Amino acid sequence: MPVYRHPGTVITDHRFPVPLDHGDPAGERIEVYAREVVATAKQHDSLPWLLFLQGGPGGRSPRPIGRDSWLDRALDDYRVLLLDQRGTGRSTPADRHTLPPRGDAAAQARYLAHFRADSIVRDCELIRRDLLGDDGRWSLLGQSYGGFCTLTYLSYAPHGVREAFVTGGLPGLRSTAADVYRAAYPRVQRKVEAHYARYPQDVEIVRDVARHLREREVRLPGGGLLTVEAFQAIGILLGTGNGSHTLHYLLEDAFLPGMPGRQLSDSFLAEIQGHLSYAGRPLYALLHEAVYGQRSVTPRATGWAAETVRAEFPQFDAERALAADRPVLLTGEMIYPWTVATDPALAPLGETAELLARRTDWPDLYDPDQLARNEVPVAAAIYHDDMYVDTADSETTARAVRGLRPWITNEYEHDGLRVSGGRVLDRLIRLVRDEI
Repeated sequence: MPVYRHPGTVITDHRFPVPLDHGDPAGERIEVYAREVVATAKQHDSLPWLLFLQGGPGGRSPRPIGRDSWLDRALDDYRVLLLDQRGTGRSTPADRHTLPPRGDAAAQARYLAHFRADSIVRDCELIRRDLLGDDGRWSLLGQSYGGFCTLTYLSYAPHGVREAFVTGGLPGLRSTAADVYRAAYPRVQRKVEAHYARYPQDVEIVRDVARHLREREVRLPGGGLLTVEAFQAIGILLGTGNGSHTLHYLLEDAFLPGMPGRQLSDSFLAEIQGHLSYAGRPLYALLHEAVYGQRSVTPRATGWAAETVRAEFPQFDAERALAADRPVLLTGEMIYPWTVATDPALAPLGETAELLARRTDWPDLYDPDQLARNEVPVAAAIYHDDMYVDTADSETTARAVRGLRPWITNEYEHDGLRVSGGRVLDRLIRLVRDEI
């Protein structure tokens, strides 16, 4: 196992072979990578383990440089394991290069059906027994989708958990994908309107960009097609603490000055591509709605729920907005069929994405009865009017998990764990320890 040092930390690489299908442990195996981080002064101490479950789906774990962000607080008390969930980072990849050799789109979709929270938790349990022994228990820290995974963990393997912390990631236990997006569009609208109130000059810039894209074909530096709908997806930035400012600075460089006619700048297109391309996290797009599929909640497929529900909110129709001289609303954390079709990293997997959207028999991810009798200490940060995770769903789930202590705050947006300098994690630790 490679061991190396960063300022104040010692890092050890781990690789774990796990079954692709935990229902068939003798079958195909894939590899899961994890990075162990411990404070230099505590390298040889017997410390409790903290497993970090990253947001996503399809997000790799943080790549720390020393004791940065929330990790600084965690390393005071824990030996931390940063997990690259299956299919991400340095784990066995799942992307446009590795999926086609597996066979046709149906074979690829069957393969990807093993990349949701239920399989991730089973991976974690094998890793826990490898590192801590059968009777060892560790703490969990779940950010965003990592919080969804934490609730799955508490549902099906609570015996492996000592305590759990969730930040911006309490899902609706019985919410369908359509429920999620029906609640999301009004939140997104509020965020966009707040941005336009802060930066009123951006209203016309967005309209100008939308008109420009409507009238001509624009390609991003990597070859992706920037349509009006794809451009609207840049609203995803508005769910973070500095997202509104980031969006404003992006928009102010949209057009090249001093050119005959209007032309979008290369710097604008390059930055847009960085925010909208799924080349580095294809599972985010391919499985985004699948993470809400549960057979006991609905027998129906998720069926491109974001697109279907969008029809209920005509104010997001850019053509109508332009025709009526109204502000063009941006969208948020939604994946549409055109997201796949216009992104070169996803387009080869379009049929696979369609089959996943049509799948009807998704196993349940949560056990409400087990959560109602939960005995694991849990604390959760719920961000008021979180753009990505519905606050009402989170509050309902907080009440449904026995002993869960929620902290509802408007001090931070969805990225509070990352930007708070350890304060969010510290508060949750103190909540679990009954210090506040």
